[in-house]
This record gives sequence, structure tokens and C-alpha cells, in this order.
Amino acid sequence: MSAVEIIDVTPRDGLQNEATTVSTEAKIELIARLVDAGARRIEATSFVHPGRVPQMADADEVMAALPRIDGVSYIGLALNERGVDRALAARVDEINFVVPVSEAFASANQNTTVERAVAGALYAGRQARAANVPLSVTFAVAFGCPYEGEVTSDQVLRAVSPILEAGDLAELALADTIGCANPSQVAGLFDLLRQRTAVELRAHFHETRHTALANTVAALSIGVRRFDSSVGGLGGCPFAPGAAGNISTEDLAWLLEREGNIHGVDAERATEIGRWICEIVGVAPRSGLASAGSFPRSARAQS
Repeated sequence: MSAVEIIDVTPRDGLQNEATTVSTEAKIELIARLVDAGARRIEATSFVHPGRVPQMADADEVMAALPRIDGVSYIGLALNERGVDRALAARVDEINFVVPVSEAFASANQNTTVERAVAGALYAGRQARAANVPLSVTFAVAFGCPYEGEVTSDQVLRAVSPILEAGDLAELALADTIGCANPSQVAGLFDLLRQRTAVELRAHFHETRHTALANTVAALSIGVRRFDSSVGGLGGCPFAPGAAGNISTEDLAWLLEREGNIHGVDAERATEIGRWICEIVGVAPRSGLASAGSFPRSARAQS
């Protein structure tokens, strides 16, 4: 069996676009429940301006309250140099820095340009190295942009190359931010990156057009072994019109296990957590397991 990592992004990406404000206490409980379900890498919050993403206004408070548990890594997301500094001051275990690969999305999402976002990632690399904190960089809209349409592999490589050359990158993620990728596109772009770097690759898929599970299998075929997800299929970006939620943690865990992979996340517990947090934000869970249940059904699920 092959080991695969599930990176649960519910506390950040799952909640950031929800209209209902989630209390700091509920976020901390959410993270505790995810740990109990087997999650070992959790994107706990993002260090962004509260005026742009109000749901993340309590980032410092969340990080300060989280219990430090051996083997559990809390990730803080940053969009600029100020966010990097805040994340390190809050003692995140990892930094995830976002670089859009299209100019229109860079402007809408981060009020910046691709060139300045790349410069921010290079700054993040230097600061993270000095603090001995691993850096991931997620390349947003890598498969398509809500404003510009098609995104080419050359656009992705222009953003990726200087960051790879700097040598401070622990992990490189491609994000299907608006859920427009297809399996052939996913396999082709990840294969292109694998030919250029030995840095660990990570995938971030959204379910807008219901291709996320198929895209996961395509990425697995190229050797990608790290995947983002959110319980209940929550998620979305305030600056990506029409984007649906992330691939659900429970559906991803179930699929990976059925495909012969080990990952440590309990799909049924993830389903329960998804129902719980979706009730808090006032939406229905969007996952297949929430609707149909697992297969085969466990004794716990049948009771």
C-alpha cells in the first residue's frame, strides 16, 4: 500500500467564504476534532487583512490557543510579506504562501501582480529558512482563471521557476481554484513539474464541476502523494466567482483507501465533523459520504 497525506484545510479554506462568522472557540474545537479523526497536517488559519477576509480576523488568537501535539503540524497561509511575518510570530509549524499565475487573479485576490507575488514567495522562503519553518507555495488558478480563462503551462512555469531556483521550497502545490481542471490537464501539468524538480508536489482541487475525485486519481498516477481537502466539502474563494467547495476530506479519504492507499484519516469521523461544522455555518454538507454513507458500511455506521 502507498502512503498518502491528506492536508485538511477546513479551518482556513473551508470557512473563509462562509457568511456566518465562526467563533474562535468553534474553530479551535474544529481543529481538535480533525486531529482526533487522524488529520496530522491542518491549515489552521490565514494571516490576511480582516477587511478582505473577515472570517480570518482571529488568526493570532486561533494559533495562540491551539495545543501543540507531537506529530501534528499547523499551517498558516500568507499572501504577502506582512502575512509571512505575522505567521512566523504566531509560531506556525509551516507557511503556505499563495502565488497566482494570472495577472487578473493576482489583482483581485491579493491586490498585486504575479511578479510581486513571486517576490513575496522568495521573501517567505528566506524568512522561513531563517526560522527553520517549512515553506509550501501554492500556485493559484494553475488550471484556469475566472477572469482570463485558459491558463497555459508556460504561465505556471514562469511563476514556479524563480521560486524553485531559490531553493527554499519544501513543497509545491497546484490549485484548481475554480474547479475547471480535467484529468488529462492535471496529469500533464504535474508530470511537467515532476520532470523539473524533486520537491514534493501537492494538489488542491475544488468540486465546482465535479471533477475533483477524477483529478485526484490523475495526480496519483503521476506520483502526487499530498492532497488538500475540507470536511463537508466546504470552501471557496471570495475572489473566485462561481468556485464551489473543496474536495471533501471524507470523500477523498474513502477514495484513497479504496484505491489501496493509507493516510490515517477516518472517513466516517470526517463525515461527522463535516455535518457538525456545516450546521454551525448553516449549510448542508456537500460530500458523497454525507449523502450516501461509506461503503462497505462499518459496524459503527450501521449502529
